[in-house]
Amino acid sequence: MDAVIIKSIAGQLGVRTAQVETVLKMLEEGDTVPFIARYRKEATGALDEEQILTIEKTYKYELNLAERKEAVLNLIETQGKLTEELKQQINACTKLSQVEDLYKPYKQKKKTRAAIAIKNGLQPLADLLLSLPAAIDIDKEAEKYLNEDVKTIEDAIQGAKDIIAENISDNAQLRWKFKELIEQTASIQTKLKKDAEDEKKIYEMYYDYTEKVKEIADHRIMAIDRAEKEKVISVGMDYDTDHIKDLAHRHYLSDRQSDAEQIVTDALDDGIDRLLLPSIENEIRSDLSKRAQDSSIEVFSLNLEKLLSQAPLKGRVVLGFDPGYYNGCKLAVVDETGKMLEVAKIYPFRKNGDTERSKEILLKLIRKHQVRIVAIGNGTASRESEKLVSELIKENGLDVEYAIVSEAGASVWSAQEEARKEFPDLQVEERSAVSIGRRLLDPLAELIKIDPKAIGVGQYQHDLPEKALNERLDEAIMKVVNRVGADVNTASTELLEHISGLNKASASEIVNYRNSNGKFSNRKQLLKVKKIGEKAYEQCAGFLRIIDGEEPLDATNIHPESYELAKAIMKASAIEHLGDPEIRFNDEKIAELSIDPYTLQDIKDCIRMPLRDYRDQFDGAILKSDVLELSDLKVGDELSGTVRNVVDFGAFVDIGLHDDGLVHISRMAKQRISHPSEVVSVGDIVKVYVYGIDEEKHRVQLSLLSPAELAEREAQRKDRSLKKAKNRPYHQKKEETKKEEPINEDEAMKRLLERFGSRYN
Repeated sequence: MDAVIIKSIAGQLGVRTAQVETVLKMLEEGDTVPFIARYRKEATGALDEEQILTIEKTYKYELNLAERKEAVLNLIETQGKLTEELKQQINACTKLSQVEDLYKPYKQKKKTRAAIAIKNGLQPLADLLLSLPAAIDIDKEAEKYLNEDVKTIEDAIQGAKDIIAENISDNAQLRWKFKELIEQTASIQTKLKKDAEDEKKIYEMYYDYTEKVKEIADHRIMAIDRAEKEKVISVGMDYDTDHIKDLAHRHYLSDRQSDAEQIVTDALDDGIDRLLLPSIENEIRSDLSKRAQDSSIEVFSLNLEKLLSQAPLKGRVVLGFDPGYYNGCKLAVVDETGKMLEVAKIYPFRKNGDTERSKEILLKLIRKHQVRIVAIGNGTASRESEKLVSELIKENGLDVEYAIVSEAGASVWSAQEEARKEFPDLQVEERSAVSIGRRLLDPLAELIKIDPKAIGVGQYQHDLPEKALNERLDEAIMKVVNRVGADVNTASTELLEHISGLNKASASEIVNYRNSNGKFSNRKQLLKVKKIGEKAYEQCAGFLRIIDGEEPLDATNIHPESYELAKAIMKASAIEHLGDPEIRFNDEKIAELSIDPYTLQDIKDCIRMPLRDYRDQFDGAILKSDVLELSDLKVGDELSGTVRNVVDFGAFVDIGLHDDGLVHISRMAKQRISHPSEVVSVGDIVKVYVYGIDEEKHRVQLSLLSPAELAEREAQRKDRSLKKAKNRPYHQKKEETKKEEPINEDEAMKRLLERFGSRYN
């Protein structure tokens, strides 16, 4: 392991080098991130999954960086051009891109104009011109280089100019200086293309748009990139090119007079216009896109993690309700374990449909299976279905509640091979109803079966790099699955394959063993499963629970390696049974056991609450028994809602209407925040206030701040503005009066939602 890299990582994370070394050693030995985070706290100082992942990724990057530095140094040295100064510059690089910039002048090029000129022997002429001799007969010097490939003096001079032009483009120090200058001063400019097709005016905001590069928000970068890709707009940058050329001239041209000065100046300007600035602009655009993509991936990952962490509804029989118009509504009753009990179909909303008959079927199912909760999908005919269920509850005095459930991805899972195997006799729509019911009962167990990109909690996900997105989403799934754990006797293959130490093959073998031999009665039986050896067992055992098995500790998160310690702790405190939250431990006797504090605390927690679920700390679904209409609302109303998605510009909240309401980022907190995820997460139950109602478009704008808090904040803003205005110089006030009125935030947001809201993912 590289000590320099380890020290650097420790500094970045603010941890000790010993912690980084320990993590890297464990990863090298085949330990998984969840295993290290949960069962090796004493060795790592309780580093969490994100810190461990950061150590792993950063170390790999730094190793690649070190390898590339060495390779570049060797390549330049073989050319006989490696100086001590250049060596120091390369070794000082902290990014791969910096190494490549320094290597650029020495990289073998084949098809550029400069490469052809060098091949034709014109490098000495270019060097001579760049030295700016006081007196030089340029034509006479150029004539020396004529050959069958360089036929005229003009060709020789042009070739030398091409070499000089590429020289400035390859100058890493100037490139970095100019890039920083452009990033700080340039504006992105977008224009509507002449033959653009944008019938729904989705990108109207960018038909004629300008914004500072250093200020542009990530979601606007994504929108601009997509609009450009769809050939709706052209994108450019505006900045002071004359200033950049002046800086370049000062760098290359001395104060003394030279007959070569004009040629060098022309060559520099050509290199700047043709090579350097387009390259820097592309680099900045690429950096912006990368930043926006990384941000979107992080938002998607966080949203998915929060969605999978939603609290399950335990011990309830659920009726899954997949709404529809012409093709009817599909119903599926699932028991407390997710087992499908019965399916049915009703046609309450089709032309000549029978509402009363539909209610009879619903009522019969509810009473027959003692259904306590109806899970209604939020797709087509969702609100009509909600009204139907609400009326049924009222008319029959039922002790039943309902919840609106996101059905994103239910149809995707229903058409998969696994769904067909589980329910070969059901139609796709009926399987969807099962999925909707199950995802209310246990969101993690059901959603884990679906491609995360189909769940609908991302933004611009189709514009994101597939490999990076999948990797980050897998990490989010890994964290949640292993924090929750799995019942080895009921978990699906899809859930098991994300457990520490397992993969798709070993997960399938667990299910096969279960099907052939019946339920697991103890964790040790896992060693009898094909593809699970001692190492895999060590990594997975603590995350796989066995309820009502031979060993009570198998139902807890306590790892088998700590069973003797757990039993010793119980004996020292005269504890006979697990599961009493009021248990008191004899700390004096336990101290004699010499157990590290992390393991001790984890064991104590498991003895008190052996079946605790990590997800219980989070919100579950909002259960209702009455329907909400848009006409019921007025500005200022206080409501409860479920956060369905978090994006860069705000959060979409389900308050019980057909479409989710939007809480704009500006109405989330009294203080300025950089991203909505600082305040809310997917699945959160939040108190919101109605900020605006558009009855024509059936849209509602919401606020996390009460009307009084919004008024107070606005008053404070005005007060600050007045104070600033009083302190401004007269000439500045006069200039400000000439500026255009700022875009009204609500109007801008309204337009964005109208044209872009349905496409944010």
